[in-house]
Amino acid sequence: MYNFLIIGAGLYGAVIAHEAIKRGKSVLVVDKRDHIGGNIYTHAVEGINVHQYGAHIFHTSDKSIWDYINSFAEFNNYVNSPIADYHGEIYNLPFNMNTFSKMWGIKTPDEAKAIIEKQRAEITGEPQNLEEQAISLVGWDIYEKLIKGYTEKQWGRSCTELPAFIIRRLPVRFTYDNNYFNDRYQGIPLGGYTAIIERMLKGAEIRLNTDYLGKKVEIDALAEKVVYTGQIDAYFGYKLGELEYRSVRFETEVLDTDNYQGNAVVNYTDRETPFTRIIEHKHFEFGTQPKTVISREYSASWKCGDEPYYPVNDEKNNALYEEYRKLAAQVSKVFFGGRLGEYKYYDMDVTIKSALALASKVLRLGEF
Repeated sequence: MYNFLIIGAGLYGAVIAHEAIKRGKSVLVVDKRDHIGGNIYTHAVEGINVHQYGAHIFHTSDKSIWDYINSFAEFNNYVNSPIADYHGEIYNLPFNMNTFSKMWGIKTPDEAKAIIEKQRAEITGEPQNLEEQAISLVGWDIYEKLIKGYTEKQWGRSCTELPAFIIRRLPVRFTYDNNYFNDRYQGIPLGGYTAIIERMLKGAEIRLNTDYLGKKVEIDALAEKVVYTGQIDAYFGYKLGELEYRSVRFETEVLDTDNYQGNAVVNYTDRETPFTRIIEHKHFEFGTQPKTVISREYSASWKCGDEPYYPVNDEKNNALYEEYRKLAAQVSKVFFGGRLGEYKYYDMDVTIKSALALASKVLRLGEF
């Protein structure tokens, strides 16, 4: 009999496991995949750490979370500075003075602000959708070239049908600063993310290639408490209906060149290019290997059986999630958490913070 059964060997579940083991609890971790790490899983190809499920750059302004993750790995000084390719035109991201200078042939913040102010003047009142929100932030030119096509590929629907909140935190700077994030701390773990998860799970029993939902009663009987990090709607057999997600498909290949695109992340912002971006993995760790590995990312609609990546947090889906949350609250000894368990888009630092909060709750004195 284990004290804890954790469903999902990703970051959220690994943090819970680590905190439980530190306190002398016995832990069983179950995952349907053939590897630990969830979506932050990395593995070596040609000496390069490949992010199998898309680029993950750790960033946070919370020093306690930065110190926590650094207790499992040393991080390099990588700074996320993606670029955008629009029909062969190259622009810096986030939107900054380099972007505006290339777009309009200007060089001062006042010139850029004047153009944006003029272009966004037609948006009055509170933006009602993503298109209006984007134009109110950066004007028509930037929206048309660098936001519209990319966003519609990513979400599979028109920008006028998407909620405004998706890009409310879009970085816009009137400086020549190409750092995408505003956070104080940022980097990539030396040796990849999988090594972090391995250290977190040290002392736990791990069962991979295991379909928990297919053997739920049997597996639940092995532990006093369960932490479930999978899809909350799947846990209940989709009895209230399916929550919507966006999925991602990757095409990864090894190229016989030492430098394919000169940057870790290149977004393709036109609607005609079928993929959303190309990741060149070696640049995350300043690699000098003779070959390189690239991944093309294709956004896709989700159907049952696919990997769910991004929850579609519109009004309809949030209302459905709330009904599932009420069901979850009635299940004894089971705690739901993480991106899929809580139907939220989580950055890695927020994932850790949320997991630590749940660990504190279930590990409190007298819980066992």
